[in-house]
Amino acid sequence: MIVTMRARLGVRKRREKQVSHDGASTKTSRRMAHQPALIPYLDTIMQGDCAEVLTSLPAQSVDLIVTSPPYADNRSGSYGGVKPDRYVAWFAPIALELRRVLKPSGSFVLNIKERVVNGERHTYVIELIVELRRQGWLWTEEYCWHKKNCYPGWWPNRFRDAWERCLHFTLRRDFRMCQKAVMVPMGDWRYSRLRRLSETDQRRDNSRVQSGFGKKIANWIGREKAYPTNVLHMATECGNKGHSAVFPVDLPAWFIRLFTQAGDIVLDPFMGSGTTAIACLRTQRHFIGVEQSSEYCRIARERIGKERNHPQTDVAARVERDDLFSESWPETSNTLSSKA
Repeated sequence: MIVTMRARLGVRKRREKQVSHDGASTKTSRRMAHQPALIPYLDTIMQGDCAEVLTSLPAQSVDLIVTSPPYADNRSGSYGGVKPDRYVAWFAPIALELRRVLKPSGSFVLNIKERVVNGERHTYVIELIVELRRQGWLWTEEYCWHKKNCYPGWWPNRFRDAWERCLHFTLRRDFRMCQKAVMVPMGDWRYSRLRRLSETDQRRDNSRVQSGFGKKIANWIGREKAYPTNVLHMATECGNKGHSAVFPVDLPAWFIRLFTQAGDIVLDPFMGSGTTAIACLRTQRHFIGVEQSSEYCRIARERIGKERNHPQTDVAARVERDDLFSESWPETSNTLSSKA
């Protein structure tokens, strides 16, 4: 459903009427009984500038924020472009609103990449990280999205760009993280490797470089799955879905499964053509989207309608494939993990 800010009150009345007839909405009503003001926003895309629209959302109301804002000076035909030197000043007020609406146990995943200016990488992403930390965000992790089908090309001073950042911010250390939801198959290599274990394999073998890391190969016996790395190997979206910068559904879906549970609420303040919403539908989460372009709102509405009429298989099965990750290692004893 696509709504403007003027239509929000009408949407609220229609949703309140729907709650008594729709089982899913009834469940949502029970989950959100403490925040009835949020119900009109669920599973909608609001057209407008997110810096303004976000101010209408209740505080501490969403479980996950995952988004890919326009990169500096890129997609000027779609979003007008933001100059690299102004990027932090432009995004900082939005980040403050995102911090306000995120639940204390929630996560914020920002897909972004520096652009090249005058022959070198600009520092606006690094500067943005520093600014977000100044606002009170914790820069908890950085995931690398390896784009397996990046465009070919030649430059005199660099190679083709095959990866992008997925920055993970939280509000506290004990955030919700469902690590088992994204475990990957161990692979057939384990049959030969674990057939005969040496004495070293049967005890914890610490790193020779005194890094503090270690492994015990015997712990892998009987395991069918392992925890993934922080490098995600996913192809870019080959069909742009009417949008100039679409990421694959599998990318937001992976983070949705990692940081939320079924029925939770995911916010994308730069919804574009609706990819995050599609990922939410396929993983049984609610979505809230904001998009300033009326054309992209129309495209998103069509995609969402088609998805609801012809739902596809949950992306979980595809995300668990071996080729999403370069390696699969069990969790070591000194791995820090946060539990909900």
